[in-house]
Amino acid sequence: MSVEINNESGIDVDEAAIQRLVVYAFEHLNVHPDAEVAIQMVDEGAMERLHIEWMDEPGPTDVLSFPMDELRPGSDDEPTPPGLLGDIVLCPQVAIAQAETAGHSVMDELLLLTTHGLLHLLGFDHAEPDDEREMFGIQRDVLVGYTLAERTR
Repeated sequence: MSVEINNESGIDVDEAAIQRLVVYAFEHLNVHPDAEVAIQMVDEGAMERLHIEWMDEPGPTDVLSFPMDELRPGSDDEPTPPGLLGDIVLCPQVAIAQAETAGHSVMDELLLLTTHGLLHLLGFDHAEPDDEREMFGIQRDVLVGYTLAERTR
């Protein structure tokens, strides 16, 4: 499994924890161990430019996902094929504000956003209520499972 993390945000982030989360999520979702994902952390200016360019929306956002090979979660019997899952772009500055509002740590927010972005790469969406329930349920399962795994590490 290849998880490339590039932090250009100017904010210190526990990249090892994000790496462990992605490894956990890949295992939980039966993603092939040879799948690849890139995670980039950028400042608000860079995120705003990406948000305008790709979503035609002003202002910085918290996370953007750019799928590549359109991989989907596998099953216990059949994992996803190997391939390029895609890119996740995070904005730690936006995550800091959101964490404060939510009343949890910045790292918890970044883990949530990474999981959210990863699920988008795997084809999940939350545009419709049923899709939102499914995606957010899987997101919760991954984060709870990861947290429990971290406690026994």
